[in-house]
Amino acid sequence: KMLRRVLCAVLLIGALPSLAEVTQGHISVVLLGATGDLAKKYLWQGLFQLYMDQVSSGHSFTFHGAALTAQEPGQRLMFDVLKKLACPSDEPPNRCAVLKDQFLKLSQYHQLKTAENYTVLNREIQALLRQEGLKEAGRIFYFSVPPFAYTEIARHINSSCRPPPGAWLRVVLEKPFGHDLESAQQLAAELKSFFREEEMYRVDHYLGKQAVAHILPFRDQNRQFLDPIWNRRHVERVEIVLKETVDAKGRTSFYEQYGVIRDVLQNHLTEALMFLTMELPANVSRAEEVLQSKLQAFQSLRRLEKGSAVLGQYQAYASQVQEELQKAPTYVSPTPTFAGVLVHSDSLRWEGVPFLLTSGKALDERVGYVRVLFKNRAYCTQRETLRDAGHSQCKAKQIIFYIGHGALNTPAVLVSRNLFRPVMPKGSWREAVGQPDLHVFGQPLSDYYVYSPVKERDAYSVLISNIYHGRKDFFITTENLLASWAFWTPLLESISHQPLRLYPGGVENQHLLDFEMVGGEVAFTVAEPAELLKPSKVMPSDYRTIQSKFRQSPLVSAWSEDLVSQLASDMEKTASRTVAHSGQFHLALSGGSSPVVLFQRLARHHYAFPWKHTHIWLVDERCVPLTDTESNFFSLHNHLLQSVRVPYFNIHPMPVYLNQRLCVEEDGGTELYAKEIKALVANASFDLVLLGLGTDGHTASLFPYSESGLEGARTVVLTESPVKPHQRMSLSLPLINKAKQVFVLVLGKGKHDITTLVSRVGHEPKKWPISGVSPSSGQLVWYVDYEALLG
Repeated sequence: KMLRRVLCAVLLIGALPSLAEVTQGHISVVLLGATGDLAKKYLWQGLFQLYMDQVSSGHSFTFHGAALTAQEPGQRLMFDVLKKLACPSDEPPNRCAVLKDQFLKLSQYHQLKTAENYTVLNREIQALLRQEGLKEAGRIFYFSVPPFAYTEIARHINSSCRPPPGAWLRVVLEKPFGHDLESAQQLAAELKSFFREEEMYRVDHYLGKQAVAHILPFRDQNRQFLDPIWNRRHVERVEIVLKETVDAKGRTSFYEQYGVIRDVLQNHLTEALMFLTMELPANVSRAEEVLQSKLQAFQSLRRLEKGSAVLGQYQAYASQVQEELQKAPTYVSPTPTFAGVLVHSDSLRWEGVPFLLTSGKALDERVGYVRVLFKNRAYCTQRETLRDAGHSQCKAKQIIFYIGHGALNTPAVLVSRNLFRPVMPKGSWREAVGQPDLHVFGQPLSDYYVYSPVKERDAYSVLISNIYHGRKDFFITTENLLASWAFWTPLLESISHQPLRLYPGGVENQHLLDFEMVGGEVAFTVAEPAELLKPSKVMPSDYRTIQSKFRQSPLVSAWSEDLVSQLASDMEKTASRTVAHSGQFHLALSGGSSPVVLFQRLARHHYAFPWKHTHIWLVDERCVPLTDTESNFFSLHNHLLQSVRVPYFNIHPMPVYLNQRLCVEEDGGTELYAKEIKALVANASFDLVLLGLGTDGHTASLFPYSESGLEGARTVVLTESPVKPHQRMSLSLPLINKAKQVFVLVLGKGKHDITTLVSRVGHEPKKWPISGVSPSSGQLVWYVDYEALLG
């Protein structure tokens, strides 16, 4: 029998203790795309390494290469690859020769093109097991194929090639997993209809890189040193970097669809970011706890905006695209080949710490690293040459997970000697012998404790071993995948027409791609030396004929991002002037979706805003608990209040929840709020009221034909909304019109029709409540973006 002959041969060289111990069952590994580039470069070698490592584990194996190519040419192509497989240098030559020979005998090629082909493969596996008298432990299907083929292959496996009950199935999927949140959701839904979550192993090969894979164990084993300093009070910044010297030549068809952010940042660098920012679970060996902590870390990330990134493109890229994709000579590609992105986490541990994620092609060196740079508060009076690296507190303090290439040309973990001597697992990492002439980040290697792997392993070998062992924490779950795309998609959408900085490539880039953090955003440090790419989107300066008035009041109009920036600046100026004049500033803010981007802008960019002297009031509130996600106060708190220093007693939420019930007239919530306004706001005249505009013409929570709030003496009223939650509390129109200034913010194409209508109607507040906004002795200013104004 074939398998028994192989086991006997392996037994002869001492790899197996005895045939009797081969009791854990048989594993069939099916590599789809067995003759493709990834399989040739990494996967077959990884599978051979798995076989060498596990040949004495008690499992037996067969390896099935599969592709669309017909049987004879496909088999020839596959075995040409297998014959070139190599053993590690420390493997005894005679054992290597025997294991390689047996691996080839255990490998066979199949054409998998139709449903019948999968049925035949299943029959062959079952027949082999019956013939050998073996129990099936499980099957691994490795999808080394384009994602568009996933669904059809998944359908065939699910219908005719699943293992029997009692045996496990592990399906391995290669990126890309979609190109934005919507496509990732669609692909995830399709796969979910065929496989359970625990059966899917999405590969990010960066998680197999030894330095990256060691971040969590390092944090766990060094808790005693890191617990006091792994936080915002001690960490100055974190850099996560992957630089490449190669360009995209030969891969432009892929690169045009994805670009550097989708190719590297959304997956590889984000995974490293999660290992750094996540809270350590009690047991880092428990996959479920690790994955849950990663998900919580995603939820703490601050939304990325256009100003969070700088983008570039190497100069030869355009001509490569024109040549390889037969584009016209005038074609201009909007695809970035370089990106630097500033990420912030709003978790208590990391709030305020900048995380810089950087990657690009055609750069000056090939290197990857994760660098945690600590704050240095020391001043040393002794000159630098006399300072002892192990004790001087003036030398830089950093921890570096060196992924590979670069000056060290090996994976490594480096810890500054003036931090601590790390605990490292002796079996797998060893302290490296110093190279006195080598410098890392401007410091001699002797300034660090340096550790490198006892045995370097290819990332795919590590990951294939983890698939075999069922270690899900080394792979991307559906939940984490969608969380990552939810984080990156808004940025990708906002930069789709952003001009790219052209760079020549290699060492000639000099300082062209250097960038710096400025007011919560990033910008290149040197001026653009070349002509910018012409964006296809019409820019605001192209609109020369827009009126400066709207309903006889001043109008400010721009693209939404610029408009919100202007509005935030105008609010800050108004607040500063008012505080200088009267000592305090009373600001009433509306709820809804439009103000969210304004709140975020104020929180992140307006550090001179006089929050200490500002009273925050609500224009309207939904009749839900303030902790409900539907609550306007909840949104205001999440996006603004928790990020700025407004005195506790200066925050005035609407009292919608009294006597353990919501918005009941007899509880007198409206009267309470009205009394509070009267007591604190001079003449009940707010310094600034921010309003929005609903698609039905409502503003605040004053809806068309509202029975209260549009006229009369009452200043705070209960109203009914046509959409859930129906009950609302709102400032009345007469109170709003007593304000010194009223700003109305209108954003988005969805508001174009009502904006056009409101521009034409007269004073008809019953029908169009917004038309009744007319401050009696104050000023009304409209802030309307181009999409709302022009459609």
